Amino acid sequence: MSRIGKAPIELANGVTLDVKDNVVTVKGKHGELTQSIDSRIAVEVEGTTVNLTRSNEDKESKALHGLYRSLINNMVIGVAEGYTIQQELVGVGYRANVKGDLLELALGYSHPIIMQIPKEVKVTADTVKGQPPLVTLFSHDKQLVGQVAAKIRSFRKPEPYKGKGIKFKGELLRRKAGKTASK
Repeated sequence: MSRIGKAPIELANGVTLDVKDNVVTVKGKHGELTQSIDSRIAVEVEGTTVNLTRSNEDKESKALHGLYRSLINNMVIGVAEGYTIQQELVGVGYRANVKGDLLELALGYSHPIIMQIPKEVKVTADTVKGQPPLVTLFSHDKQLVGQVAAKIRSFRKPEPYKGKGIKFKGELLRRKAGKTASK
């Protein structure tokens, strides 16, 4: 039996969860999210507790049981608190500017990189002297904010010799030793 799927989901204050025709809708102070679920998984709401059950014991149903429990739990946390990802731009001359829903990055290429940010994601770019520029992403949708962060990181992944590139705040990079000079 799925250990994750068995765990109940607690709804925070101000969060409502509705189930209609295998579509779960979660509403809270940060917005509204919907997720369609497989017909083999049943969602039962009892006050502020949500439980998921499965109809049979085959391997795929067990996997879906844990998957949908995690997705619904992420939705509940997202509309109640939201998700924040911070990325550092490590490198000489690396800059980030936010203009409306556009993120402009200077990453050492011959041209600036301009990225359209989805309207569900809020972006801020902070520059403090002596520190690498910091890009902060906030959204109620965990999947979307992670996808946007991965796209930003793909523009200049951190390299292992000097550590230049876009990295997540607090991320530890495996550094390699460079070439040694010959005697």
